[in-house]
Amino acid sequence: MIKSAVRVSVLGLVATYVMGCASAMSPVTGAWYTDVKGPMGVTDAYGGTATGEACASTILGLIATGDASIDTAKKNGGVAQVTAVDHHSTSFLGITAKFCTVVYGKKGASGSAKM
Repeated sequence: MIKSAVRVSVLGLVATYVMGCASAMSPVTGAWYTDVKGPMGVTDAYGGTATGEACASTILGLIATGDASIDTAKKNGGVAQVTAVDHHSTSFLGITAKFCTVVYGKKGASGSAKM
C-alpha cells in the first residue's frame, strides 16, 4: 500500500516536472497556449525603417537553443542604431516555447553599430 502511494507520488511529480516546463518570458501566459508581444525598451534615437529579429527556443524545458540577444537581432536586420526593442513569446502546452527579441532602428551604411 505504501509502495503504491510512493509510486503514484513519484509519477505525479515527474508528470508535473515534464508538463509545463517549457516557458518563455511574457507579460501574461496561458496554460495551454501563449502568443504575446510586448515592449522591452526604447532609446533616445528617433526613426528608422530597419527591423531585426533573434530567437531562442526550448523543448520541455530540457533542451534550449538559440541566441535572442539584441546584438544578434541588430546583425540579422542590419540595424546600426536601435530606436526600440520589443519581444514576442510563444508557448504550447508547456511542450515548446520560443522567445524572440525584435529591434527597430536605422540601417547602417558601414559595419559600425551604435546602441
